[in-house]
Amino acid sequence: MKSDFTIGDRDLDGIPAFLLVAERRSFRAAAAELGVSPSALSQTIKALEARLGIALFHRTTRSVGLTEAGERFLERARPAMAGFREALDAARSLSERPSGLLRINASRGVIASLVGPVLPSFLAAYPGVEVEVYANDGFVDIVEQGFDVGFRLGESLQADMVALRVSTPFRFAIAGSPDYFRRRGRPCTPEDLKHHACIRFRQTSSNGIYRWELEKDGQGFEIAVQGPLIVNDTAVMIAATLDGIGLSYVAEPLVEEMARDGRVELVLREYLPETPGMFLYYPSRSQALPKLRAFVAHMRQALAEYMRSQPPETQKKTASSRISEFGA
Repeated sequence: MKSDFTIGDRDLDGIPAFLLVAERRSFRAAAAELGVSPSALSQTIKALEARLGIALFHRTTRSVGLTEAGERFLERARPAMAGFREALDAARSLSERPSGLLRINASRGVIASLVGPVLPSFLAAYPGVEVEVYANDGFVDIVEQGFDVGFRLGESLQADMVALRVSTPFRFAIAGSPDYFRRRGRPCTPEDLKHHACIRFRQTSSNGIYRWELEKDGQGFEIAVQGPLIVNDTAVMIAATLDGIGLSYVAEPLVEEMARDGRVELVLREYLPETPGMFLYYPSRSQALPKLRAFVAHMRQALAEYMRSQPPETQKKTASSRISEFGA
């Protein structure tokens, strides 16, 4: 009987390279990540385009963009490759030894404060695992994008995800430098923000400008602020705040040390909402993979050690504020 399997020996060549260039929008950045030269990567993509008979990228000296064919190819190839990687991981899991590529998606602040500190010990403990950490300050679908695990605020999680708390609940803050407040004064009510320079944040997931979330008398509301600077990186936003460019809306733990030493001042604190905290999360169907189980267990141990070092009031707050932690 004739087989329906018609994929040629080289039909899959270049697809991982295509996905990386499409994600980074840069041949140079993708080549550096793959450990090859830009010219070699370009030849790989050209060979793929030749086999398909159509261009996938618009190339200029300054930018790389997808053609309409490239967009369509990306839409189908990304989930297909993610499924292929899951199949490989499932096969490797039979050995019960953590191995393969573990892809982590997290905001830059989380990478610096939570992920980065545990990576040295994790990689030393599991030499068969490679880790890719992708910094993204917007919310992404980790399943669609091919990530194994993500870190996000509790209220952003989908109900079908397994979640583990990795921080205590915290408030957001509106921060400004002392120099800014000397020049512009301090807002006393949310309505005063219309007269202030605010650093706006462009969300990666929607490409829209984030509206500051506040609350009054238990009721939440949003404000579309204005200002001279738009960023899509929390670290850049905080740096601009320290430089006196304007006010920023940021997770309070990221600026609380700066507030203690006087580099920034926090305003409108009575109007700022509290979030359930930061969570590690992953799809329930992935929990059998040894590499993921090992990483989650390692995070649990690191968090337990951290909490033992905290004052009793912090430990009590964490224990009394647990929301649904599926699988935790």
